[in-house]
Amino acid sequence: MAQIHHTTMRPTKLELLTAWLPTRAWYAGGERGPEPARAGGFRLDDPAGEVGVEFMAVTDGEGPDAVAYLVPMTYRGEPLEGAEDALIGTSEHGVLGTRWIYDGAHDPVLVGESYALLAGRAVPQQQSVSDAADPTVTAALDPAAAVAGAVAVLEVTDGADRTDVRVGTSADGAPLVLRFHRVLRAGGDTDGGGLGRVTAEWSPAGSAVRGTYVTVHRP
Repeated sequence: MAQIHHTTMRPTKLELLTAWLPTRAWYAGGERGPEPARAGGFRLDDPAGEVGVEFMAVTDGEGPDAVAYLVPMTYRGEPLEGAEDALIGTSEHGVLGTRWIYDGAHDPVLVGESYALLAGRAVPQQQSVSDAADPTVTAALDPAAAVAGAVAVLEVTDGADRTDVRVGTSADGAPLVLRFHRVLRAGGDTDGGGLGRVTAEWSPAGSAVRGTYVTVHRP
């Protein structure tokens, strides 16, 4: 299980996101620029114990006009080769030293563990507590999309409100698309969930709402 270190990060994750969010195709913008606030999320464990994996929900704005975004992130002790365009930034961790923080939709560890969660092979963990499962996160996958092997990232495409990650499976080569819903909407998604989905909570104004974080589709 991942160990959560309650320590400093300089710059903080939210400070890095303030600069990074406007560079994304799915960022809706605002008159004053991004002012992200942590609103929820969960973690997954890297089986190798090397990479931190977090699904963070942030809100930007105030009142009914606030937008909630999903930012899956990975934390690494060294750069991820070939992922320069996915780098959110670097931060000095009070315990672990320099951490390279990536948009997790481009990181094979987060994508692989996302599929493992959908397939029932990974247990979601609470965002800020070590060794504590998060029972509020639910995941389901149609048997038609279930494979025993791992998945590999083939292509990542950003859209107006989503990031689609096309993956190949080691079992039969049939591709799937993991859709990360970047703009979170309470109550569900607009495409029926496809072949599977991950749902979780976030708190846009102090009270929890629930919606879809990830769905699974055929290309």
